[in-house]
Amino acid sequence: MAEKTRYTDEELEEFRQIINEKLALAKRDYDQMMGVLTNQDSNDVDDTSPTYKALEEGSATQTKEELISMAARQQKFIQGLKAALVRIENKTYGIDRLTGKLIPKERLRAVPHATLSVESKMNQKK
Repeated sequence: MAEKTRYTDEELEEFRQIINEKLALAKRDYDQMMGVLTNQDSNDVDDTSPTYKALEEGSATQTKEELISMAARQQKFIQGLKAALVRIENKTYGIDRLTGKLIPKERLRAVPHATLSVESKMNQKK
């Protein structure tokens, strides 16, 4: 039996559903983070009242920086998921970009935006 060179349309549809679910959650989380960063859901005066305690300001700044970092990672994750959807459309989804072999389904279910198998990822780190 010849080795498979790509996933079937049915398998690609399964992955599309997984990706769309993860994408919806990721977008929701990103929107929540951005809402907190821009004080959209707040009716208080935190951003307008004078604050005299430097420690509180430092803590708020650190929290905001961490949230900005998390939002940036989330945005990158969303872009990776969208790119995976494009690969599904092109029927190139699940193909290791270094070896050209299929990435195992288990990996794609866990990391649906993966473009490398675990083996290729480990070799790349060496």
